[in-house]
Amino acid sequence: MPKLLDSFTLALISTVALASLLPCSGEAAQIFNLVTNLAIGLLFFLHGAKLSREAVLAGAGHWRLHLTVLACTFALFPLLGLLLKPVLTPLVTPELYLGVLYLCMLPSTVQSSIAFTSMAQGNVPAAICSATASNLLGIFLTPLLVGWLIVDHGGAGQSMGSALDIVYQLLLPFVAGQIARRWIGGWVDQHKAVLKYVDQGSILMVVYTAFSAAVISGLWRQTPPAALAGLLVVNGVLLGLLLAITTLPGRKLGFNHEDRITILFCGSKKSLASGVPMAKVLFAGHAIGAIVLPLMLFHQIQLMVCAMLAQRYRSRQMRSARAGTRA
Repeated sequence: MPKLLDSFTLALISTVALASLLPCSGEAAQIFNLVTNLAIGLLFFLHGAKLSREAVLAGAGHWRLHLTVLACTFALFPLLGLLLKPVLTPLVTPELYLGVLYLCMLPSTVQSSIAFTSMAQGNVPAAICSATASNLLGIFLTPLLVGWLIVDHGGAGQSMGSALDIVYQLLLPFVAGQIARRWIGGWVDQHKAVLKYVDQGSILMVVYTAFSAAVISGLWRQTPPAALAGLLVVNGVLLGLLLAITTLPGRKLGFNHEDRITILFCGSKKSLASGVPMAKVLFAGHAIGAIVLPLMLFHQIQLMVCAMLAQRYRSRQMRSARAGTRA
């Protein structure tokens, strides 16, 4: 079976189809969101238990990598959105282009960036630091970029709720795992397959909950088919450019293979979880359907494409390891 149709990719496609046909809503959505949050918390707890203190400190001190990821997220992305306007606007409506420009100003995802980095066997400690820093800084940088490049919405900002969610859902479980490492670290090291299933399971749950919310909010009804097709092309081109470009700094700046994987996955994605609440504040009083629709589609595309890339990196690493063992 071709690599693009491995079991995890098929699971992703099935999850998107399920969310389109049977999206979770109401009380079921609340329960599923709670389960997803618990799975993500478990993921970070296990990562904390797996990583040594030395590895965590090394990740936090990897400032060149963090600056590279932040530059891709908050400088390169918006610049591309502006420079590509003559190419993008014929494919979508002006309102949808505004949404594309807005998604270019958002922070990176957190859980999926780290999960994909882990699946691809990249630098997980650095990914945790970079993705978390991106979201925390995005609370301040995204409103500034929107006010500067789109329109001045005086007083626009994001509540501290999202920042606290990051702390509660990601940092605290990770710290708890670090504390518990002295007791369970050996067990985690001997059962690394557990991390694989938690990684993939958390991604599938994030895809289902995010896509369910998008479908319920009218994802397939808000734009005509031609504009939707054009938006898919725009998002695909934008993601493809970022994936290609984010491989260049790693090579030019002398980063090793694991660091280049981290830059690729942390520097090329945008956060739906941060983008939707910020849009409600930054564009208060405006119809935000067209603003968030590009982000909704981009989020799904990036998960699908990055999952395939992560699987390919993982398979390549496993083949190399087997070849080295035989040698």
